[in-house]
Amino acid sequence: MDKLYAMSVLYKGPNDSTVLKAAFELQSFSFFQRSSAQEFMCFATKTIVERTASGARQSIKQKGVLISHDEYPHLVAHILLTKTLDEFSAKFLSYSWSSLNETQVTFNELNTMLAKYQNPKEAYSLMKRQQNLKITLHNRIEAVLKPGENLDDLVAKSEELSMPSKALYIAKLL
Repeated sequence: MDKLYAMSVLYKGPNDSTVLKAAFELQSFSFFQRSSAQEFMCFATKTIVERTASGARQSIKQKGVLISHDEYPHLVAHILLTKTLDEFSAKFLSYSWSSLNETQVTFNELNTMLAKYQNPKEAYSLMKRQQNLKITLHNRIEAVLKPGENLDDLVAKSEELSMPSKALYIAKLL
């Protein structure tokens, strides 16, 4: 279940942080839980930003400024955050952030990115290529196997593969 719930851009001041823009996807919450979920996400986001060094990246259970399900790929999340901040910085110069607040900022791209990156495999071309490579590689290998053979058994019996390589195959390539 790869799911993004919220994305926010904040200004981190010396003592506190200010939300400059936030976008939420709360459809998976019941109608009566949505405002509470959004309120908690805002609180968690501000708290995490205030306790994290500027420019640092954190991946924690609440996911910081990009809040997602814990299965959402961290690489995609960090790339999305970088892309978001690059686009935001191009529209609003960083020296002006301290004087901005959420009502002054028009940044519809945040909602667009939140929707686009709901499925990280669709939005992030490297992941798509990696998935396609896995499928192609698996199909090619199966094409050269003898009748009755399967790749899992060959990997398990192989003396050429180290235990870490076998573990990687089991964890990532299946």
